[in-house]
Amino acid sequence: MIRLHVPDDLAAGADVTPSPEQGRYLVTVMRLAIGAELLLFNGRDGEWRATLVEAGKRVCRLTVGARMRVQMAGPDLDLVIALVKRARLETIIEKAAELGARRVRLAITRRTNADHTNVARLQAIAVEAAEQTGRLDVPEILAPEKLDRMLDGWDPARRLVFCDEGGGVPPMLLALGPPLTEGRGTMRSMVEGAAPRPAANTGIQDGAARPGAAPSTGSAGPPPQQAGEDSRKGAILIGPEGGFAPEEGERLRALPFVTAVSLGPRILRADTAAISALTVWQAALGDWR
Repeated sequence: MIRLHVPDDLAAGADVTPSPEQGRYLVTVMRLAIGAELLLFNGRDGEWRATLVEAGKRVCRLTVGARMRVQMAGPDLDLVIALVKRARLETIIEKAAELGARRVRLAITRRTNADHTNVARLQAIAVEAAEQTGRLDVPEILAPEKLDRMLDGWDPARRLVFCDEGGGVPPMLLALGPPLTEGRGTMRSMVEGAAPRPAANTGIQDGAARPGAAPSTGSAGPPPQQAGEDSRKGAILIGPEGGFAPEEGERLRALPFVTAVSLGPRILRADTAAISALTVWQAALGDWR
């Protein structure tokens, strides 16, 4: 069944007028006739069945019927992605929406090739992906911001997973998952509110270390769980096509709210890295469990 994201408040008996673009899609592209049913959501009121009651060339009108699903929120997960080429960035936005990111923050790093993008177009891509994937909200796409400024204002309660291509850090799945050695703290204990035990002096022998690379020094305490909110609160940071500058990597590893992780022994493009990291997060901490 067709799903549409609308800004209107949704309640039984309410009238909703889709945007001109949505109206053309329903009537001209999908050729819906009066009486056809579809689903509406707005990110606040859940999902509702609606009926097409007017289908003109200029005006399309829907009447809201019964609520099909109550509003639910998934993990409070941000994707922080350095600006990359347009086609890859659009793919990242689409897949972030499909994989459950709540918002996408666009970062400008020292090696970023661009300092601006069409945020409105990216938001439209997120809306379309949300409609197709069945989620009840749409991820927010934030305007580009310099990474240094973003880190200066970072909420330390939001654990930042730094996908570090420099090596010398544990695999992401190990960092997020249950402890493999006695006494080892994990991201799960940090994110879900349990105080992590002191890390054992095991180095990173079970990580994806590269010869000569220094281990990460990032550490943090658990973020607080807010009443009525999903306790899984975090962010994933993916760098630009040229990687992070050395001074950016050094700063990130030193921040107490950062956990540096590896995405494996191969160098990944930004879109592949984003999809992989989101997948691991959802499997370890998110709503795939």
